[in-house]
Amino acid sequence: MKSATPKVLHEICGRSLVGHVLAAARELEPENLVVVVGHAREQVTAHLAGVDSEVRTAVQEEQKGTGHAVRMGLEELGGPVDGTVIVVCGDTPLLTGETLRSLAATHHGDGNAVTVLTAEVPDATGYGRIVRDGATGAVTAIVEHKDATEAQRAVREINSGVFAFDGQLLADALGKVRTDNSQGEEYLTDVLGILREAGHRVGACVAGDHREIAGINNRVQLAEARRTLNDRLLTAAMLSGVTVVDPATTWVDVTVTFEQDVVVHPGTQLQGSTHLGEGSEVGPNSRLADTRVGAGARVDNTVSDGAVIGPESSVGPYAYLRPGTRLGPRSKVGTYVETKNASIGEGTKVPHLSYVGDATIGEYTNIGAASVFVNYDGQSKHHTTVGSHCRTGADNMLVAPVTIGDGAYTAAGSVITKDVPSGSLAVARGQQRNIEGWVARKRPGSAAARAAEAAASRGEGEG
Repeated sequence: MKSATPKVLHEICGRSLVGHVLAAARELEPENLVVVVGHAREQVTAHLAGVDSEVRTAVQEEQKGTGHAVRMGLEELGGPVDGTVIVVCGDTPLLTGETLRSLAATHHGDGNAVTVLTAEVPDATGYGRIVRDGATGAVTAIVEHKDATEAQRAVREINSGVFAFDGQLLADALGKVRTDNSQGEEYLTDVLGILREAGHRVGACVAGDHREIAGINNRVQLAEARRTLNDRLLTAAMLSGVTVVDPATTWVDVTVTFEQDVVVHPGTQLQGSTHLGEGSEVGPNSRLADTRVGAGARVDNTVSDGAVIGPESSVGPYAYLRPGTRLGPRSKVGTYVETKNASIGEGTKVPHLSYVGDATIGEYTNIGAASVFVNYDGQSKHHTTVGSHCRTGADNMLVAPVTIGDGAYTAAGSVITKDVPSGSLAVARGQQRNIEGWVARKRPGSAAARAAEAAASRGEGEG
């Protein structure tokens, strides 16, 4: 990956690669779930603790191959285990729980000692090839690409690296795996030949979609997997009643949820725990992270992080909702408005060019254009409260901590530093003073002076 980030911690669609694999594995409801860690194990282990608190880790001090890794996993469990052991790779984010259930069902139904998940792929370069008995079609071996003959390299059925084993037989066979190969490693795939030679049944389960087993080894493959998973998520959303106007430019995380009759316009990114309520519209060109959008709300050209948008509200275009923003029903946050840690009541409007931070605003209030809630004194943040049915003038500065009572007005251009009683009008601005003839005296010969002279000749007076 050419990155300081361990491969399995790279993310697509809101989860790390290993996080996707763990989610698929959890669908089997396993008795134990063990992740074998080696390279950058401190980072990986810390990440796993945040993803799945019940997952166990086994340390592979030296990377001696896949067979060695599985041995380390079994040692974490105290040695051989009864029942089925399923082994998956940590870099296959497209693998689904449904496919793993199919693998387990095939394994049990056929009475196999080991069952390998395989797939037919257009280009098998770099993958281990499945070698089958020409007469019976039974799996006889898996040959790594670097060890394969030319004839074997022509085979397009590949090993996914995902297996179902009989736990006791697996432990016994791992003790017999040799290292006389090009890498001097313990190949887990050699277990198949060992079990077959011992007279046990080796079977295969073919994945329905070869893309599920794709491993990620570089950022090109990471992008391809992201596109595949995103298409899968959008398809599921559309089949559940969501209109996605342009799937090619719409991106969603696996944790995003929708209700029916949602419309998602082009250029939209939906991230984290975002939820879109029934009949809401988002986009175009919006990015919502961990945001709840109420039924019938409209969000246009907006960035939102950790906000709650009430039903039938209107946001944007070009709005920025920061964490702690809560918009009541039928409220409005308009063009070039930024909010943070702000509760805005039902029917209240902040239409234009304003910043509302650390504030509570009541119902059916109107905040004038170009208003700033001045919440920071250089050391601490302070809160502003504006009541219901208030009208604040354009170009107001509300210097916190300050309270404006219900039904109060403030004049345009005011700097409000004191509480405003309910029903009052607050005017906090300097008196205007006009200096007659100033332009003619201070800017003689200028375009302004000529315009003023012309106006005076028309009887309009000087400015």
